[in-house]
Amino acid sequence: MSTIQDELRHTLALVLAGGKGSRLMQLTERHSKPAVPFGGKFRIIDFPLSNCVNSGIKKIAVLTQYRAHWLILHLQRGWNFLRPALSEFVEIWPAQQQTIKESWYQGTADAVFQNLEAIAFHRPRYVLILAGDHIYKQDYAALLAEHIEREADVTVSCLEVGRGEASAFGVVDANSDGQIVGFVEKPEDPPSIPGDPDHSFVSMGIYIFNYETLMDALQADELDSGSSHDFGKDIIPGLVGRAKVMAHRFENSSVSRTGAYWRDVGTVDAYWEANIDLVRVSPQLDLYDTDWPIWTYQRQLPAAKFVFNDGERRGYAVDSLVSAGCIVSGGEVNNSLLFTDSRVNSYSQVNDSLLLPHSSVGRNCRINKAVVGIRCHLPEGLVVGEDVEADAARFYRSENGVTLITASMVEALEK
Repeated sequence: MSTIQDELRHTLALVLAGGKGSRLMQLTERHSKPAVPFGGKFRIIDFPLSNCVNSGIKKIAVLTQYRAHWLILHLQRGWNFLRPALSEFVEIWPAQQQTIKESWYQGTADAVFQNLEAIAFHRPRYVLILAGDHIYKQDYAALLAEHIEREADVTVSCLEVGRGEASAFGVVDANSDGQIVGFVEKPEDPPSIPGDPDHSFVSMGIYIFNYETLMDALQADELDSGSSHDFGKDIIPGLVGRAKVMAHRFENSSVSRTGAYWRDVGTVDAYWEANIDLVRVSPQLDLYDTDWPIWTYQRQLPAAKFVFNDGERRGYAVDSLVSAGCIVSGGEVNNSLLFTDSRVNSYSQVNDSLLLPHSSVGRNCRINKAVVGIRCHLPEGLVVGEDVEADAARFYRSENGVTLITASMVEALEK
């Protein structure tokens, strides 16, 4: 009888990383969403990839499309430590117009369909489909073990949310045995969890398929002219009632000491909130957990430095995360994240803000509740977060009052 370790060795993970992430506004004008920095030193895609490696799944393919250069560079530099001689790998599968339609990926299911030959080459027993743009820690071994134990054809990882929130997601209708009997995308009246009328199961976009089930479903979907070729809208609803499709409770495989943590950081507000949460004394997402590390690529940079301590200026940071290569030179940093190689200059204040890699704040600035983009250098004397109309006229201001500032916006100011 095979063990779960043997089954993991016969599992292929596909990370869908071609999305544009348009709701992140100008943060993705030069990067795909999975390549956006997170947590001071990581990229968003590092989370599903780390989950794979930590779970024992070491056959991984990343499907890329939109603005993939920086993502590919990150994968080449930071994810080349697996051993191909032992059939361990992180392969990059770029969009190649591999079907007779000669089109780019038309949906999540089409992205996988266009790579059926590559999937078949690896001869997996199971295929794990993952989104490359969510922040969470999950033991996929526990997910796979439940899939096998239930003799499922497909297992959908589900998050429990209040019914009032569920309408923003694909909602799973499951019976008391956990078998999915309905799957509705963003319904006005979401079905509830059996025995819990106040909560619903929503899909996390994480699926385990038996290999044959996936192949048959994708080939049938390709022939359906009315399909949008999406897993949540077409593939899963089409299999309900025809195959054994099961719901998996995320809390049963979540790796967290403080309850199930999963974030879609797809908007500027959600991105800011998930990052700022990390500066709390005990954040929900524990990046200090050595039993479940988040792997990444990082340049060899010196430790962070804080300089000047006199009557006129003092360089310090309080309730903040400060990454390698950063210099706080006579400035004040409060409740903020300084990503790799960023700088705050003298007499400036940075509050409740994110400084993304290689960014800087000039002298005599006051920056409040902002996201400063990659390689964005704020000019001397800039004030952000105190005048709503001025911020909205110069930069992007979110519904919840977060100001996004990118290098191109600063260049426009200087013209």
